[in-house]
Amino acid sequence: MMNIDDIITAREKMMGTVHQTNLEYSSTFSKLTNNEIYLKLENLQKTGSFKVRGAFNKVHSLTDEELKRGVIAASAGNHAQGVAFSASALNIPCTIVMPKGAPISKIQATENYGAKVVLEGETFDDANNYARHLQQETGATFIHAFDDEGVIVGQGTIGLEILEQLPDVDAVVCPIGGGGLIAGIATAIKEINPNVKIYGVQTSAVPSMKRSVAERNPIMVNALPTMADGIAVKKPGDKTFEIVQNYVDDIVLVDEMEIARTMLLLLERNKLLVEGSGAAALASLIYGKLPLENKNVVCLVSGGNVDVNFISKIIERGLVESGRYSTFKVILNDKPGELEQLLHELAVTDANIRRVIHHHAGKDVLPGYVQVEISVETRNKAHIEQIDWMLKEKYMHVEFI
Repeated sequence: MMNIDDIITAREKMMGTVHQTNLEYSSTFSKLTNNEIYLKLENLQKTGSFKVRGAFNKVHSLTDEELKRGVIAASAGNHAQGVAFSASALNIPCTIVMPKGAPISKIQATENYGAKVVLEGETFDDANNYARHLQQETGATFIHAFDDEGVIVGQGTIGLEILEQLPDVDAVVCPIGGGGLIAGIATAIKEINPNVKIYGVQTSAVPSMKRSVAERNPIMVNALPTMADGIAVKKPGDKTFEIVQNYVDDIVLVDEMEIARTMLLLLERNKLLVEGSGAAALASLIYGKLPLENKNVVCLVSGGNVDVNFISKIIERGLVESGRYSTFKVILNDKPGELEQLLHELAVTDANIRRVIHHHAGKDVLPGYVQVEISVETRNKAHIEQIDWMLKEKYMHVEFI
């Protein structure tokens, strides 16, 4: 079984190639959570996520015969880039199977490292099954995304860095998909300082590790759509499950709204572009999922590979959820001056108008009337309630979307 000496050896192996990422104190999130919050910025790691650590350690531990056959892996995106980067450094063939819905940015980045990308299935588990099939056909060496000791050991190097950067750390909060990241970190930290609490965070859309721990056996769960594709794993690994059982103190869940709001907060307050899985750990603290107060807490920001087309959707969704953007429909008389009067009344409330659309036809629009759809920037939910009250006092058929 792997141990702390293996993790120390892995760290020596990757020095000069894999970054030691910064541990950044955040006064904003410390105030929000009533803790001292430190962000471990693996979103600034080479290839944009922590995954390169495990992939690099595993690939550079292969025999010459295994390297000759090339490597193959399945990934939602981040492990793909880590394996492709590591394979390109050794100039060996690399095939990556990714789910069909993988972000375009992750697909392109993987191809840019020289890997052949095959799109198969709807989830990581589908892609993983197909990659196993290809591996049997080609004889390539399979690099598992999480359930492999070499990969787990590589991820554990983060734990060593945390203990050096913050010796008096009280707790570490880490996202969980298949469990490779938290298994490595927990092994490193608990074997050096067992008093440090280790907490895992999953999306409520795919709570595979939490359910497995509750049932004391790795189980398959149904996967709902989630923006946290990096932790959307329907069944944890056998090796990672055993380590999590031994070393992880608790696992909590966050939902899609909490993830979206946290992504927006990280972008707005800390100028950090973070993917859904990378925001999950911090979301659990912001929304009070963990019994921590006045503690030195490290949150793993595990990755920052966000599809550019997805960023605007996250920003808009986060603004809506925080009460800073709203859309409503109102029925007006279809005559001059009606719209001008409505816009004036909105201006009095200090709402900033972003979009106006006229609907002259529709099931709720009678002859002689027009339905106006207006999107506005607002300060908060109380501001939206003020606008709602004002509109319903003056107009019929007001509907907030």
